[in-house]
Amino acid sequence: MTVELRRLELRDLPAIETIERASYPTPWSRSMFAGELAKPSSISLGAFDPETDELVGYLIISRYVDAWHVMNVAVAADWRRRGIATTLLERLFEVTSDDERRGYTLEVRVSNTSAIALYEQLGFHTTGIRRGYYTDNREDALIMWKDPVRVEAAQTG
Repeated sequence: MTVELRRLELRDLPAIETIERASYPTPWSRSMFAGELAKPSSISLGAFDPETDELVGYLIISRYVDAWHVMNVAVAADWRRRGIATTLLERLFEVTSDDERRGYTLEVRVSNTSAIALYEQLGFHTTGIRRGYYTDNREDALIMWKDPVRVEAAQTG
């Protein structure tokens, strides 16, 4: 499945909200998304259907002193299990590959085994647990980490 990746814009907020509400029991508000889209220290990527230009997934990342924090990732229900989240995360790693100081971190529900498997395939590993992290049901979150992506030195020969 091919999607077009581009930076999210404020005009994408209604589509972001639709996916967010269908994906999470405690969805982010429109103002939370607008704030992240406006922050210079954030990367907000959208995956769009090339035929209809419909938003089908997104990824919101914030840059901190020592890490890129995956704040939010979601894919529309009809588009799941097609590699869209993987594509978004791999693009993140490409875009940030010159930043050898910062690794990547995220929290994920302990019950979200499919997301955990995806993150592990992409090189994340569990480093801890946040007890009672999720406000809807007090579920624990796994804290996952991925070391910085290293830019390979140019081969000489």
